[in-house]
Amino acid sequence: MKRYKRFLADVILDDGREVTAHCPNSGRMIACSQPGRPVYLSQHDNPKRKLKYTWELIDMPTSLVGVNTQLPNRLAAHAIASGQVSELTGYSDIQREIKVGDHSRLDIRLHSSQQGTCYIEVKNCTLVEDGIARFPDAVTARGRKHLVELGRLVASGHRAVMFFLIQRMDARLFQPADNIDPAYGAALREVHAQGVEIVAYDVTIDLTSIALNQPVKFKI
Repeated sequence: MKRYKRFLADVILDDGREVTAHCPNSGRMIACSQPGRPVYLSQHDNPKRKLKYTWELIDMPTSLVGVNTQLPNRLAAHAIASGQVSELTGYSDIQREIKVGDHSRLDIRLHSSQQGTCYIEVKNCTLVEDGIARFPDAVTARGRKHLVELGRLVASGHRAVMFFLIQRMDARLFQPADNIDPAYGAALREVHAQGVEIVAYDVTIDLTSIALNQPVKFKI
């Protein structure tokens, strides 16, 4: 029915009951929060939880869309570890939530004696318009901070990758959302010129599973 206070959504269940679900997404959710669309919730019986339901998916006209921003890091790490990301194979060690500065963390660190160390920041992308996936969907100072950290790591001799995981199936191209946050787009171009790599993948998603699908071309 509606999303409000960023983390709350009112939903009507199949049996007619109205419930408030946790919305695990802090973005604006442009193109994936249209009132009246079918949504899918997970149910949790943990007595410590304030809300029993979590909003997981919304059925948009061209694709199911995963709105849970807690999934992309886990999904990317699993896909990398199982060799599904061709750009990131050959590493023997994978760690998550790595501290890289006094007040900053990145999502994944890969290491091997042959290839050295690779740092990866994963961003969840749900905004797709006319087949073009865009990030971010809101101004993000934190996102720019991560780009600066990746650029610093490249300058220190490490490999660094910005990984955009598109939680839907209708994107043919990825671009930064310059109309929403031009500073982020400028920073992405700057660090890419310095050697930070860009990887974008979409997913296959249904009511039972989500999996990494294929690379999506990017244009910055």
